[in-house]
Amino acid sequence: MKTVNDFNFDNKKALIRVDFNVPLNEELQVTDTTRIEAAKPTILKVLEDGGSAILMSHLGRPKGVEDQFSLNHIVKTVSDIIGVQVKFVPNCIGDEAEKAAAELKNGGVLLLENLRFHPEEKAGDKDFAEKLSKLGDIYINDAFGTAHRAHASTTIIAQFFPENKCFGLLLAKEIESLNAVLSNSQKPVTAIIGGAKVSSKIDVIKNIMDKVDNIIIGGGMAYTFIKVKGGNIGDSICEDDKLDVAQDILNLAKKKNVRIHLPIDVIAADSFSPDAKTQICDIYHIPDGWQGLDAGPKTNIGFSFIIAESKTILWNGPIGVFEMEKFAKGTIEIGNAIADATADGAFSLVGGGDSVAAVKQFGLADKVSYVSTGGGAMLEMLEGKTLPGIEAILN
Repeated sequence: MKTVNDFNFDNKKALIRVDFNVPLNEELQVTDTTRIEAAKPTILKVLEDGGSAILMSHLGRPKGVEDQFSLNHIVKTVSDIIGVQVKFVPNCIGDEAEKAAAELKNGGVLLLENLRFHPEEKAGDKDFAEKLSKLGDIYINDAFGTAHRAHASTTIIAQFFPENKCFGLLLAKEIESLNAVLSNSQKPVTAIIGGAKVSSKIDVIKNIMDKVDNIIIGGGMAYTFIKVKGGNIGDSICEDDKLDVAQDILNLAKKKNVRIHLPIDVIAADSFSPDAKTQICDIYHIPDGWQGLDAGPKTNIGFSFIIAESKTILWNGPIGVFEMEKFAKGTIEIGNAIADATADGAFSLVGGGDSVAAVKQFGLADKVSYVSTGGGAMLEMLEGKTLPGIEAILN
């Protein structure tokens, strides 16, 4: 697996696909700099070698050229984080972009305009990819968040750098961390799978079945499993059309000797609201008119005990509606248990938008082994799929 550490960038222009798809507020200021900070080590490696960096990214889902999605709005933030005054060019291909790239001095950083201002980017257009390729000597993919898309800048472009392409430090770390869970894990391995729907996690659960000892199922998806086991779940969320899938997963786990752990009690509410009345219920006996919105105290103790015994931990998806303080305790307890296990020597990987948001919100991001930057890409790797953006560098 070639990374930037296998290249010397002295007097070279590195064309780096970064993932600067960052959230902006109404004043078009960056509200979360995590993805920019994550790309910094790769950019600095290029500059410290004596090369220059040309950065390309998308931002949002523009329909054509829209100022609110211009990467010009993030230039100051990127400059502050990298410690270099970043230049900006208001296109990513064409004469203006080529001139700006050609004039870029060693030690300089150039940010190209939003790739998705051109429909050819998402279409994986070869001519568009070739135009981008003219801007640099070495291609680096450091955008894990888009590695599952066969877009021009993430996949197609690599063919124009047959010998001069590699992974950035962030993307390499993502691959290593997922392999630490999927291929090189220390046992016992525990996967915590949460979120609202079984349907979005079916393939993940089935693919990791051969690699884990425990699967903790929490969040809204737990109620589909409880219902198929004969429980009364009241008004809790349930995918009635996935009851057979839940049963198949339970049968498969039994066959493969994997222990599935479901909540035993829940915090039930009389409405989906921060002001709802609540009560603690046995998860198999939730009264009609009530819905489970968080794990209960007995569940939190049980789940924490399983996590404490684990050597490798994967967490994808929250345990309750943590956005409401009243229903955040289960997710916080899971996070604390993972942090404690990590401090005791376990390897822990957290990924997926909501779980990443939770570890950040509750100050746990520095207390786990690795926080993945790619939601969809991580899920597809966990499902056993080959990601085109990774394959393009390996080929």
